[in-house]
Amino acid sequence: MEIKKGIAVSPGVSIAKSLIIDSVDYRIPQRPIKPSQRMTEIQRVRNAFKEAIDELTQLGAAQDESETSRIKDIFAVHLRFLHDRTLRRKITDLIHSECVIAEYAVSTVLQEIESHFSNVKDAYISERAADIRDIKRRLLKHLLGPKHEDVEHLTEEVAILARELSPTQTAGFNREFVKGLATDAGGRTSHTAIVARSLGIPAVVALEDLTEIVRGGDTVIIDGNRGIVIVNPDDETIRQYNEYSREFAELEYRLDAIREDPAVTRDGAKLTLLGNIEFPDEAEIVLQKGGEGIGLYRTEFLYLNRPSEPTEEEHYEAYAQTIHVFKKRPVVIRTVDLGADKYTQSKRFAPEPNPFLGLRSIRFCLQNLTMFKTQLHAILRASVLGDIRIMFPLITNLQEIMQAKMILHDVMEDLDEESIPYNKDIQVGIMIETPSAALTASTLAREVNFFSIGTNDLTQYTLAVDRGNELVSTLYSAGDPAVLRIVRTIIQDAHKAQIDVAVCGEMASDPEYVMLLLGMGIRTLSLTPPMIPEIKQIIRSVTIEECNRLARKVLSMNSERQISSYLRNAARIVLPEAF
Repeated sequence: MEIKKGIAVSPGVSIAKSLIIDSVDYRIPQRPIKPSQRMTEIQRVRNAFKEAIDELTQLGAAQDESETSRIKDIFAVHLRFLHDRTLRRKITDLIHSECVIAEYAVSTVLQEIESHFSNVKDAYISERAADIRDIKRRLLKHLLGPKHEDVEHLTEEVAILARELSPTQTAGFNREFVKGLATDAGGRTSHTAIVARSLGIPAVVALEDLTEIVRGGDTVIIDGNRGIVIVNPDDETIRQYNEYSREFAELEYRLDAIREDPAVTRDGAKLTLLGNIEFPDEAEIVLQKGGEGIGLYRTEFLYLNRPSEPTEEEHYEAYAQTIHVFKKRPVVIRTVDLGADKYTQSKRFAPEPNPFLGLRSIRFCLQNLTMFKTQLHAILRASVLGDIRIMFPLITNLQEIMQAKMILHDVMEDLDEESIPYNKDIQVGIMIETPSAALTASTLAREVNFFSIGTNDLTQYTLAVDRGNELVSTLYSAGDPAVLRIVRTIIQDAHKAQIDVAVCGEMASDPEYVMLLLGMGIRTLSLTPPMIPEIKQIIRSVTIEECNRLARKVLSMNSERQISSYLRNAARIVLPEAF
């Protein structure tokens, strides 16, 4: 049994067989074997080569004769490599000499060949590196078998382990079978964390080398409350965690009982609790958890896991499905936030030196007007179905708002010409998630109906800390004095301009920050659906005066550690069973 400590990012407990995946390549640890096991590993190599040859032969035979010969040529090159006795001998010699598993030998030998080809200046030879990489993956797939199966075709419950997970991968998980997530990399607000919380899947990140010590198929416990992953737990540990999991489920059941109760403080202050969603079917979860609408619909997930961009009709159907759940309650649709680490297949960007400071979000939309207008067209058409609102992300200056609004008005004129009805008074807001927007909030407020503070990126850009990098994860904290002071400034400027202001980042879903946000003047929170009952219970347990006193105390502190400790203790007093 081995215990790894990381960062807890999504609550709950999962006990399941591990499924190891990776966003780029298989990660094969070097594990020694006994000399008596060498022939077994060599036979596994022979079987993998035979299965790969059979697979490629069948794929080649299945090609339509009308297809170009290019595909068959690729298969022929791969088959020549697989039939090469010298290649196979190098692999088996490594197993003999170093007593290593078949996967490690295949990965090591083919990686060396790939690197050699990549460094050759001749273009034809250097291009063969891609062929070697593909052959390596094919052989490893056959060696690892179902323990490395495609996550899209799961048939049993698993805990997914990876070096890191892209938003595209995470968005495509089968929720019926994926019961836990654990990654070597990542931070509290990485997309793995955000999607896991949204789906209610226990998750731990920043585990550093977990994928190097776990075999596919090992039993793992993922404790998303304490930030612990236990590899191959003994019977007593499993028993204790089954009991702990049952207690956690009972707490969730008790909290769900207040679903219909209003989010009102003990002294009568009413708060609005909205949900953050990625997919239309999550709207039902928000409603079930007691949410009063959608405060952040992340529409970029409509673009992922598909070969082409969604059509206007597909956009419209997604928005119509969501608004149908909430009738006349608010649904805030954030325009597409692609770029950085979220791409479509047809809009794959050229590599950028610093993608989070590059062409992303509203900048990307303003340079891809056809795509942007398609989405706005669909949003406006759906606006007659309920209280739909538009929100532009990652605004950094006044010009971006003016450009986005001008394009919105152009789309409105197009709809007028086509006699298509829409809400002419649709509310338009922006996400405040950059220091430049925060520092000019008083100016930006004159152009919009509402602000939504995106604390994830705001924290990242304020502190200059990559929120998905486990190497600096300890430096990333929404409780940093600089972040809190900039959030207070945004709230004050919104109140002066008499426009609504909400918090929609992960700070809103964290029980430790609820009283502070109330004390700073926030009355609308948009959070991950599973956290709504817990946050509501805290709200119903406090008074605004208590929150004001706490906020004054915290804003006078100069240390993130002191602030975090103070907030945690305050929240533990209000809702001890959640800590």
